[in-house]
Order: sequence, then structure tokens, then C-alpha cells
Amino acid sequence: MRSVRIGGKLRRLRQDQKLNQTQMAAELGISPSYLNLLESNQRPVTVNILLRLAERFKVDLTAMGGEDDGRLVTDLMEALSDPVFDAQDIKATDVRDIVATLPSMARAMLALYQSYRRGTALAPVEGDSDSDAAPIGLPSEEVTDFLQAKLNYFPGLEEAAESLWHDNSLALLTLQQDLIKVLAERFAVDLEIAPASAMPGHLRMFNPLTRKLTLSEMLPGPSRTFQLAYQIALLGHRREIDHAVSSGKFTTPQADALAGSAMANYFAAAVMMPYDRFLASAKSTRYDINVLQHRFGVSFEQICHRLTTLRRPGHEGIPFHLIRVDIAGNISKRFSASGIHIARFGAACPRWNVYDAFATPGMVRVQVSRMPDNSSYFCVARTIDTAARISPRGGLPSRIGQLAVGLGCAVHFAKELVYADGLNLDDPQIVTPIGVSCRVCPRGDCADRAMPSLSQRLEIDENKRGLSTYAMQI
Repeated sequence: MRSVRIGGKLRRLRQDQKLNQTQMAAELGISPSYLNLLESNQRPVTVNILLRLAERFKVDLTAMGGEDDGRLVTDLMEALSDPVFDAQDIKATDVRDIVATLPSMARAMLALYQSYRRGTALAPVEGDSDSDAAPIGLPSEEVTDFLQAKLNYFPGLEEAAESLWHDNSLALLTLQQDLIKVLAERFAVDLEIAPASAMPGHLRMFNPLTRKLTLSEMLPGPSRTFQLAYQIALLGHRREIDHAVSSGKFTTPQADALAGSAMANYFAAAVMMPYDRFLASAKSTRYDINVLQHRFGVSFEQICHRLTTLRRPGHEGIPFHLIRVDIAGNISKRFSASGIHIARFGAACPRWNVYDAFATPGMVRVQVSRMPDNSSYFCVARTIDTAARISPRGGLPSRIGQLAVGLGCAVHFAKELVYADGLNLDDPQIVTPIGVSCRVCPRGDCADRAMPSLSQRLEIDENKRGLSTYAMQI
């Protein structure tokens, strides 16, 4: 079992309780000197002490664990990999020490860096008439952090979706027509499927005055059903959406609006894939995405998204992570319940199989991967087509963008997935060493390294050529 050091959290808890070391040691049944060693991270905390902390101080043991610290270390390392810090010679051990001893300070540093990035990206040009305007934050980052903090599970929206099914006698085989009927009878909304030429640049439009919902003919069937459920969310379940969003404490109106849209999306997915039925099907098919697509009439990406939301206490699915990227490496969606760390400030490691998916469009790629901390994961990835990929008319040929979605879990869950059949998961030869991103990865023997690592000093020997320009001397 991995040792857990929680010195900074333990000291903060003691200070919040207004106890000195002698008083808290007495509460925990240990000596003041041993408590001092724990607070200074010179000793790992034991299971018995964790249980006493939970009993005496009603603390959440998951919050005291090391997983959040690991994610904070990775995020802060990634922030400090920015070239602006190159002259500071910051080592990975320095970051781990800060997180272990002063976690609140580490979070403050990360927040400060995020504010710096937002301000730099949106800094006004000299002479701009709006130069006094305050820079706006990145709503997408706020919402992503919100979903991560909530583990992408919102029970109020699940209950609302279940009520919609019960109150309107919905059926899976006729779901699209049932939702059209709900919109017409409960909300007086008419539906029109319009030619793409009639709504350039849009896939869905709702006019609250005429009560008309217009969907583009370019939307495939699953996307049309999704948009119908999305509109029902906005018209009939605003209270549940606002309640979920209010817990996010967002800093800008744009983040509030984006979070509201994300909650409506969540509701739509819960309508199309009801929790209990979907979880039972996922387990019975051993998480076969292709079978689930056909059973529920949804897309590959919609299945992957829904699988990350199965976190109902006592009735949970496999804790998955999800990442969506474009061919340039930009990450447009990320969420992790598996424990894997996903890059926040740039592209992820090029060895992740989500990038290999672009070489074989439409084919599911499978990978067993291992991070530098020896945590291992089982991942599947595939390219996806989106409704927005509409070919331009006439003119010169134009490249149409493509996305890829990766879904993964800790490797000990792999045997529950049909995609692991026939694989010897104990065979080290099938394991791909990966990292979060080049700048925070300590691997010195990586031929795919695109940038030097923050973990070690870069040394260039003109008489030697390593696996890459930035391969470290080992």
C-alpha cells in the first residue's frame, strides 16, 4: 500500500480546530512528538490515525488522501513548465514539498498562474479604446473544474430525467417522437427540420416568441433527439439546472451560462440513457460501446460521456476518464474519475492512444498505459464525426476537422470491459509508458519528447545524439 503523507492538511485541521500539538495528539492517542513528525511529513499517516481523524473531527477521508495532492502536483508542475519560469530552476521535488506542506499555498499559486494566463491571452493591445476593461476569465476552465469537483454526477438532474420518463410514459424505441409530443403538449413548442442553407452556422435555434424549435437537417438522429431533450431541460427544468449551477460559485456570467448549458446537456443524456437501464446494459454487455450505441440509439461520444456519469452512491459503474482532442492536440474536453492526470495547459502526451486514433478513422484503438508514478490504465479511443463537419459549397477543397475521444479506467477494471478480451494484462510488453505532457514528464528515454522536461536539467552533448533532441542523460 502506498504511504500517505498529509502533513499540511493535518496541521491546517489542527489550526482550524484551535488546538495545539499536545491537545490534538491527545485526541488521536499519539505523542506530541509523533504528531510533529506527521505534520512535517517525516512519517506517513497510518490507517488507524486516519480512522481516528474521521471519528474525532468528522473529516472526509477521501479529502485527506493523496489523490487530490497528486493532481495538484501535476497541475502545478504543468503551470511551472511555462517558459516564463525557466530561469527559476524549479525541480519536481520542490513542487511536491510545497503541495505536501502548504497545499493551500500551492492552490493559490495555481490560481494565480491561471489568472496570469487569462490576462495575457486577453490583454488589450496598446492604443485599444477598451484598454481599461478587466480581462475576462476562461469559462470553459471553470466549468471543467466544476464537473471534476462534482465527479460529473448530478442527482437532481437524474431525478428530473426519471420523472420525465414516468410522467410521460416515454419509450426507448419511440423516444424522439415522444419528446416531440412533450414539447408540443406541455410547452406549446412546434418543431421544424430546416435545410442547412436556411440556418447557416447553426444546428439548433429556438424562438421563445413564436415557440418554434428549428433543427438543421444536418443533425443525425441521435443529435436530434438530444437537442429535443436539451430544449425540454431549458423549458421545464430550469430550477434543477439553476440549483446545480449555483453550487459552482462561478466568477463570470459567461461561466454561469456555460455551466447552465452543460447541465442541460447532462439532463438530455440522462433522458436518452436512463441511469438504471443504462448501467445494467453497460454491465451486461461488458461496456461494449458499439452494442450500447445501437441499444440506446446514441452516438459513440454520447455513450462515452454517459459512462463517466455513473457515480450514484451504492449503484456505480466503472470510474472512467474521458478526453476529446483534435488532430492538432488541443484538448476540448477532459474529465477524470480514474485517477489519471490530464494536461490542463496544453496538449497531452503524444503516446496516448487517443492521438493514434487519427491514423485509423472509425476504428477502436486499445492501449494499456503506465504513468511515471507506476499507475496503469486501460484505454480505448476512436475518431468521431460531428454534425458541425459540414462541407463548404464550391470553391477550393477545404479540409474538414476531425475529433477523437478517449475513454479509460484503472487497469484493474480492464477485465470488466469486452475490449480487454484476449489481452494478457500482466504482460509488460504490451504496456506503453506515457506521461501527462512533455514538460512535466520525467522519462529520459522517450523518442517522442517534443520539449525538455522540467524534472531534470537539460544537458546537450554535441558528441552524442539521443532518442530525441531533448532526451535526458541517464
